[in-house]
Amino acid sequence: MTVAPAGSVTANKERLASYQTYQEAQKTVDYLSDHGFPVHGTLIVGVGLRSMEHVLARMTHLRAAGWGALSGAWFGLLVGLFFGIFSTMAESLVALILWGAVAGAIFGVIAHAAHGGRRDFVSETGLVADKYEVLVDSEHAARAHELIGKANEQWRKQ
Repeated sequence: MTVAPAGSVTANKERLASYQTYQEAQKTVDYLSDHGFPVHGTLIVGVGLRSMEHVLARMTHLRAAGWGALSGAWFGLLVGLFFGIFSTMAESLVALILWGAVAGAIFGVIAHAAHGGRRDFVSETGLVADKYEVLVDSEHAARAHELIGKANEQWRKQ
């Protein structure tokens, strides 16, 4: 996937509306689509992007073993299902899942210990925006404004 400069992507586009949440912008585009508007080329643009990391918990040896066991069990299940194509022994599937869980737990603890106390927490990272703008093709902007005016009336009544 190539990333085009922002100016070329937004060329010949007009801002229809600006929202505080992505869901509001998505609701607008969905409304336009439901009412026959040609949404091909419509953009939802996050403005004022920031990276945010939400710390969920402290990483301990026990938690590292648990996550490792879970990922190892999934891997064991995958390998077991693959081998299951060629075999009818259900016991081998259970054994692979258990061995995967044990190996994963061991590797999880080793990996956690190898960090030497750096990054002793679990987190999830994402991008957030200050606002979300809906941009439409300039040639269809008048129709989009008309439709969104009707939508705003309906949404106010709800």
